[in-house]
Amino acid sequence: MATDTKTTPSTDSVTNSGKAARFEQPSGTGRSAGTNLSNGATGAEAPAGDRGRTSIADVVVVKIAGMAAREIPGVHDMGGGLSRTIGAVRDRVPGGRPNVGRGVKVEVGERQTAIDLELVVEYGVSIKELASDVRENVILAVERITGLEVVEVNIAIDDVRLPDDEDSSASAGDQSRVA
Repeated sequence: MATDTKTTPSTDSVTNSGKAARFEQPSGTGRSAGTNLSNGATGAEAPAGDRGRTSIADVVVVKIAGMAAREIPGVHDMGGGLSRTIGAVRDRVPGGRPNVGRGVKVEVGERQTAIDLELVVEYGVSIKELASDVRENVILAVERITGLEVVEVNIAIDDVRLPDDEDSSASAGDQSRVA
C-alpha cells in the first residue's frame, strides 16, 4: 500500500512583541501531532516519540543563542548602550546573575526560529568574519539543542570596544571623587 507523503508548502505565523513573522514549511515535512506519515499510525499505534507536542519557549532560544554568540573570540559584549549599562549595574549587585540573553531577540514557531543579535566587537577584528562565525555558531547550537530550523540570524554591530576603553573606565573607578 503506497502512501503519498507529499504536502504543499504551508506557513506558520508567529507573533512576538507585536511583530509578525512568516515561516515557510518545506514540502514533505507536514505533520500533525500524533500522526506518523510513514505508516499512517495514529494515537496509541504511533511510536512513543511521535505522541504529543513539544513546545520551546522563546527564552530557551534566547539563552542558547546568547551563549553561542559569546563563545566567538572578538565578541566583547552584547546589547545596545542602555541594556549594557543596566547589565553592568546588575552584574555588580551581590547575588546578581549575568543576563546571557542581553542583545538577543527571537521569534519562535513550531518548527522554525529567527534570531536578531546586537553585538559589541573588539577593535581590529574583521566584522565580516566575526559575523559569519557568530552566525554559524548560533545556528549550529540552536538547531542541535532545540531541533528547530534557524531561518535567519540578523546581526547588528552596535559598538566597537577600543583598547583604551577598559583602561579609562578602570582608572576612573579606582579614583574617589571625595576625600
